[in-house]
Amino acid sequence: MNSQSNSYFSVAHGFAAYLSPWPKEQPLPNDHELRSMLPLGMQLISEVKAMEADCLLQLRHLDDEARTVVDYLKLQSRKIDLVLQHVLEQQPHEGERCNGLHFGGSGIHLQSPTKLVPGERYRITLHIREALIAILCIGECTRCDDEASEGGFDCELSFIQILDEDVEQLVKASLNIQQKQLQQRKKQQQDPS
Repeated sequence: MNSQSNSYFSVAHGFAAYLSPWPKEQPLPNDHELRSMLPLGMQLISEVKAMEADCLLQLRHLDDEARTVVDYLKLQSRKIDLVLQHVLEQQPHEGERCNGLHFGGSGIHLQSPTKLVPGERYRITLHIREALIAILCIGECTRCDDEASEGGFDCELSFIQILDEDVEQLVKASLNIQQKQLQQRKKQQQDPS
């Protein structure tokens, strides 16, 4: 479990986050306890992603003729991920819905309808649709504006209890999204219409 305050790259990208206060008297969960807190849908996504990663690692050693099969399997995997993500989004969520603005491997930046308290801990469920990510972790509010803007209170949270594999997913997703943003920007610069 990653409980260090490592500083990772953060990317501007919208996502949904559900926050609920973590009881002050309750100790932070360990890896096993954090995994047991996952709703069934999130457990399924986690297991599917782990199986997929193992399988794709083995398929990389195949020759070029097998690339078509690998591409097809990636497409099938993506379809399963999309269905699981959709099912998960339809389920009720614990906590207050917030609009995410930035995310990375060490924390998130979001707009909350209610003022968060710096130094307080929150149970966080993240849903990053484009990256097919659903994560449960514990974060600590490091900053929250005193005044609400049109979208709510501008707040930042650092992850204090998160599974290592979830940090890896967030880091990969932030890099992939940034790469897509850079390609989009380059395309717009080349073709200003």
